[in-house]
Amino acid sequence: MAAATAADMVWVRVLEDGVFRFDASEAARAAAGPSLSFADPRRREAPHDGADMPAVVPVCEVAAGGSQKVVIKLPPGTSFYGTGEASGPLERTGKRVFTWNTDAWGFGPGTTSLYQSHPWVLAVLPDGKALGVLADTTRRCEIDLRQESTIKFSALSAYPVITFGPFNTPADVMTSLSHAIGTVSMPPKWSLGYHQCRWSYDSSEKVLKVVRTFREKDIPCDVVWMDIDYMDGFRCFTFDSIRFPDPISMVDDLHSIGCKAIWMLDPGIKKEEGYFVYDSGSKSDVWIQKADGSPFVGEVWPGDCVFPDYTSEKTRAWWASLVKDFISIGVDGIWNDMNEPAVFKTTTKTMPESNIHRGDADIGGVQNHSYYHNVYGMLMARSTYKGMEMGNAAKRPFVLTRAGFIGSQRYAATWTGDNLSNWEHLHMSLPMVLQLGLSGQPLSGPDIGGFAGNATPKLFGRWMGVGALFPFSRGHTETGSIDHEPWSFGKECEEVCRLALLRRYRLLPHIYTLFYHSHTKGIPVATPVFFADTQDPELRKVETSFLLGPLLVCASTLPNKGAHEYAHKLPKGIWLSFDFADSHPDLPVLYLQGGAILPVGLPIKHVSEASLEDDLSLIIALNENGIYLVILAKCCSPTIVSTENNTLLANTQVSEPHASATIYITRRDAEAPLSMASVATTSCDLLVKLKVFSLKMQEMDMHSHRETIF
Repeated sequence: MAAATAADMVWVRVLEDGVFRFDASEAARAAAGPSLSFADPRRREAPHDGADMPAVVPVCEVAAGGSQKVVIKLPPGTSFYGTGEASGPLERTGKRVFTWNTDAWGFGPGTTSLYQSHPWVLAVLPDGKALGVLADTTRRCEIDLRQESTIKFSALSAYPVITFGPFNTPADVMTSLSHAIGTVSMPPKWSLGYHQCRWSYDSSEKVLKVVRTFREKDIPCDVVWMDIDYMDGFRCFTFDSIRFPDPISMVDDLHSIGCKAIWMLDPGIKKEEGYFVYDSGSKSDVWIQKADGSPFVGEVWPGDCVFPDYTSEKTRAWWASLVKDFISIGVDGIWNDMNEPAVFKTTTKTMPESNIHRGDADIGGVQNHSYYHNVYGMLMARSTYKGMEMGNAAKRPFVLTRAGFIGSQRYAATWTGDNLSNWEHLHMSLPMVLQLGLSGQPLSGPDIGGFAGNATPKLFGRWMGVGALFPFSRGHTETGSIDHEPWSFGKECEEVCRLALLRRYRLLPHIYTLFYHSHTKGIPVATPVFFADTQDPELRKVETSFLLGPLLVCASTLPNKGAHEYAHKLPKGIWLSFDFADSHPDLPVLYLQGGAILPVGLPIKHVSEASLEDDLSLIIALNENGIYLVILAKCCSPTIVSTENNTLLANTQVSEPHASATIYITRRDAEAPLSMASVATTSCDLLVKLKVFSLKMQEMDMHSHRETIF
């Protein structure tokens, strides 16, 4: 297919209808390096047959030195989102971001570079349609949204620009983007429970005491985390023989009470002969090099360190082999930290850009560090994920990474980095999680309570109230701070945390279903409220509320005003307020959209308590015409809904041949309660149009014992 030209750019249709690749010239296209954002880089190169033409044409400026600026002008009234991991407001007009992964401890709303890089903008047009724009470069890139309705990308070398749309909705754009960069790996169900962490639980005894306290106090928790102090002198893949003398027994004890264990691995490897990781890495020649060809040495926690060059398949295989052996003790998940990569005692907080990576040809070949810096963390996570797959192919890997690039969701979850224990950071955590979702990473959350500094009872309870409903829910704090466990701030805060987490666990069937849809369709788990009505301009800057599918979560981030005291801006249509008899000023207010059915489980304390014999409740909110939607993921299958003779047929399909169940719900009229035929029911009036029905999991013919089942 011959490329067409538009102004100074050449374009070609790629991937699918509505997606176009633009380059500065034919020569620039031919010289472009492989894509590291695309799940399959070949799809960025292969033309796609079609008849549609680009509705938006970028203008490109190339300077004599090779730097490239791309400008896209959109209609007045366009709203901007995305830009990945970014602090500050949800709506990004007036902001500027630089994609350069940075160890950004204590960042603020004006910080322009954080731990991850997503050279991506989602534009919602005045009519509610949406357009996505990806500057497909791994190098430092400026995203300038300071001019109204104008997107500007600038980098020091040429790069392709990919446009997605305009499509009818932002969700359509996210689905199209996922066809390029991939979707989130389906997480293990236990990883959707609550995680407890601190820097550091510094002994096996302390770890077990914390988890047993959760159990004694009936506070839900599924995971405990080990920070760097479990290691022998901060040497990765080792254990301190005094404080963690028998990690296998410790993990067995944790598993016996329904708790998983996640352990940290950093990229900095202590430069020390006799340390098996350093010796094997040196023998295999896997270290990043200085310009003179010698291994680069930089200081991190263990002292002088060398750094694996994950741009090489040889290095990734070496690292994956180490991970495979490491998880044999019963490791359930791995935490990749400090992988921007962070280096101490440098003005840049990282290694020199002149360092050399001996990358494989299919990802860019031999390049200096400025080319690979932003993808270093993603490539480390990719290697870690592979090692976990090798170690136990029957289980879904769980990896958390601090640094990343657009596309990292294929391998790892993320968190928003080293935040502060204050109200400003509580507020910022909501738009940050939403921005990551709008940039392809749906599995994220902040350090609940704040990492640096000491939380107060009110701050911690309020943060847990909303944090318990983020896609990834983890409490974490730094060394030297006061205790930040749910019971550390007095009885009232403890009860708030208990209620908040019981909410999460009751909603796990719904949250899990949302992850299934994100995994299959690329739609974020948590979305801004404007997803419910993209044509309402008043919703576009709402950032203290968010959607979990049809469930609207309205929070408060003010110390003297609870969520119940707000006049929340709701989307049009029917939104029915409800709770689990757990209302509290520090908990968000919940609304269910008319026409939705919400699957709800029992108030368990950890995921492994769930049984196929448990009741599953369906919270049903009628709209003007009856019920329209049932979504319930079981055995990785969606629910198919149809109507027949004024009866809703909710056919929940499972993966086993011929295994399914049909629930018949008949609507008498808009105000009358529903009845469920052939299924024992209980009802609990929440509102006139809201009913609860229970049914046994066994009655839904759920025979499989795979991890996908609650």
